[in-house]
Amino acid sequence: MGPIADVVDGKVDISESSQDKERKVGSQLGKDDFLLLLVTQMKYQDPLQPTDNTEYVAQLAQFSELEYMQNMMDITQHTSAFTLVGKYAYAESTSLTGTTQKEEGLVDFVTMKDGEAYVTINGVEFKYDDVIEVRDEMFVIQQKMPSVKEQVITYLHHDSQDVVIEGVSLGEDEYQATSMGIVIVDSDKNPVLTVSPENLSYKDGKLTISKKVFQKLDAGTYGIAFAFDDPNKSVSYDDVTLVVKGIKPAGATEGTEGGGENTEGSGGTTEGTEGAGTGTEGAGTVTA
Repeated sequence: MGPIADVVDGKVDISESSQDKERKVGSQLGKDDFLLLLVTQMKYQDPLQPTDNTEYVAQLAQFSELEYMQNMMDITQHTSAFTLVGKYAYAESTSLTGTTQKEEGLVDFVTMKDGEAYVTINGVEFKYDDVIEVRDEMFVIQQKMPSVKEQVITYLHHDSQDVVIEGVSLGEDEYQATSMGIVIVDSDKNPVLTVSPENLSYKDGKLTISKKVFQKLDAGTYGIAFAFDDPNKSVSYDDVTLVVKGIKPAGATEGTEGGGENTEGSGGTTEGTEGAGTGTEGAGTVTA
């Protein structure tokens, strides 16, 4: 292997133009490169003006410090890689052909190859540097579970209209629900009215409840509870507040009889809820 730099006036020229063509411009210099530079400098020094021994000692000290720092960086990287086992991670890599490989999930294990760390996600191996994001597993689960956007809905008896609730998510992946039950509860979370399926429609994250449901409610503040059938049986009864204003139409019946055991709705009689919004028996459901 020839010298990696030209010698000009007895000194090593390490400018970009003189560097070996095998090195890519802008790439980082490693400890081996600095060692080669030092050896080349010693080999091609001016015999009439040799480099002072003190300079060599200083350069060797810098080389040792560089080597130590690089080793510490490798150890830190390896330690960080091993701590990813069991964590929820996102990884992305691009092959030489331009194909992009993406995976997300729990890191199964970490392996070392030629001093480099590799992580395995869903059976697919990635370099440690390909990991672009790491999240807490519980945070990921919460993000994928069914949810309802916090909001306040107002219903006016003198200007009755269907109620639209936005931001209703059935969840994602294995945490997704296929249906949900809707119950109107009072301020103490006690069931007041179970909504039958013929009065519900759901599309693109929006749940529409027929105005007929609210005609039997007195003016006041209520909550709209959601009971999802996802694997975790998620329930939301604090996110949507319903404010009813005005006087209900003459002849409108009460929403429940006997504290929520039987509900007389517009679609007939449906079973009420057991507990304060924790679930329903025969509650009206809407299928995604």
